[in-house]
Amino acid sequence: MSRARAIRPIAVKLTTERMYDMIRFPVVTEKSTAGSAHGQVTFRVPVDASKPEIKAAIEGVFKVKVLAVNTLRQQGKLKRFKGIFGRRVEYKKAMVTLAEGQTIDVTTGV
Repeated sequence: MSRARAIRPIAVKLTTERMYDMIRFPVVTEKSTAGSAHGQVTFRVPVDASKPEIKAAIEGVFKVKVLAVNTLRQQGKLKRFKGIFGRRVEYKKAMVTLAEGQTIDVTTGV
């Protein structure tokens, strides 16, 4: 039998500078725009960013309530152009689900 463990929220302290470094830019694609109908906003974040840090940064910068953070890490592909090898940059995206009634306007600057 397994015991159910209580999940405690992790308190993260970030400086204002780190919050703005954490949110690189919003991702505006067809799929991320479809997510906005469900209260989701997608951002490009640093590869070393954790989910609690991302949540604290979004709540601190945009003054909204974040319910969940889902992340996706895209590895860089090895590409070839005229026989010369190159590598695409690896990156991380964060799909942030906002509380009911909360919105972030990604078309305006911060």
